[in-house]
Amino acid sequence: MSQTASTGIAISGKGASRGLILLLAATSGLAVANLYYNQPLLAEISRTFGASSNEVGYVSMFTQIGYALGMLLFVPLGDIRERRTLISLLLIAVALSLVGFAVSPSLLWMYIASFAVGITTVVPQIIVPFSAQLARPEERGKVIGTVMSGLLFGILLARTVSGIVGDFFGWRAMYWIAAALMLLLSVILYRLLPLTKPETSASYKELLGSMLQLVRNYSTLREASLIGACMFGSFSVFWTSLAFYLEGPPYHYSSAIAGLFGLIGVAGAAGAPVVGRLADKVAPKRIIGLLILLTLLSFGLFGLSGLTIWSLVAGVIVLDLGVQGTQVSNQARIYALEPAARSRINTVFMVSTFAGGALGSTLGSYAWQHWGWSGVCWSGGILVTAALAIWAVHRIIYR
Repeated sequence: MSQTASTGIAISGKGASRGLILLLAATSGLAVANLYYNQPLLAEISRTFGASSNEVGYVSMFTQIGYALGMLLFVPLGDIRERRTLISLLLIAVALSLVGFAVSPSLLWMYIASFAVGITTVVPQIIVPFSAQLARPEERGKVIGTVMSGLLFGILLARTVSGIVGDFFGWRAMYWIAAALMLLLSVILYRLLPLTKPETSASYKELLGSMLQLVRNYSTLREASLIGACMFGSFSVFWTSLAFYLEGPPYHYSSAIAGLFGLIGVAGAAGAPVVGRLADKVAPKRIIGLLILLTLLSFGLFGLSGLTIWSLVAGVIVLDLGVQGTQVSNQARIYALEPAARSRINTVFMVSTFAGGALGSTLGSYAWQHWGWSGVCWSGGILVTAALAIWAVHRIIYR
């Protein structure tokens, strides 16, 4: 067993220590939160700039487009660069982007800052394959599930925190706080993370080109990526529209209450480690089909939310469990395909996933503006149905 000189965090041939995995999980959650602070604040931002819900919805879209591009450009570097330095530099870059968002004088400026926040917030996607590398094969699903839980808690709690901060101090305050937090994290992680060696000697150009070959070689990667795009698209359809829905009839809730729905979703995200452990014992492809059906049920519950708030609450829990459980199961499958290429495989998967998220954000805003809440529910449900069709066709072709 070896230890980092400054921290005592252990890495052994028997797998990563619990302390290191928890550190990676916490880091993932705190970093990924930057992508989601805007969602409960969209209604307030629209009032600041006198913009429509559709125009403000582009804030989420540009963030997710930037994130997808950032993963394409930066995450593959995890296979050829020392990760501790890479992570610290990216955290400094995202801190500067968050400051740009906080001082936005116009919606156009905010679009550019949103894109910059997205393209630099890729630390979690460097950490996830790193954790898979450290884990023993028989525990890989469990370790990925633990790290993904931290990431998912960050996604969900970001909405709660930003909703409360926005309600009391305004939306700009949230981004100043986030920038300071990222700078602090860059220092802490540089001191605490272990040094790592590159897993391949390929050039950056060769690394990018090899991702196309990975897509051609592995049908499982193609299936997982398409399902990820559809599922996260449905997820974004819901969360982009929720703040607008809750501030109108019959609820008339503030941004703080809209953010609290992220806290409700934690109950669903808490199931990610359980799904990960199941993926270690049961074929993930079977679990994925059930989770897609579960997600489809959530949009049925959202359709009933005009009748009772409890239908909306139950739908949030089911949505988060279904979408995040599907993601963990897919990652457990694809990381086993080619261990030396985990960062590149993760890049393909997550670029597809967040491209779907960008589409979902745009579709959610458009559906809300033109068809109201029923249009949002139908849009999300159609994307989940597409994921189910992809899963079924793949079972038929590659049975």
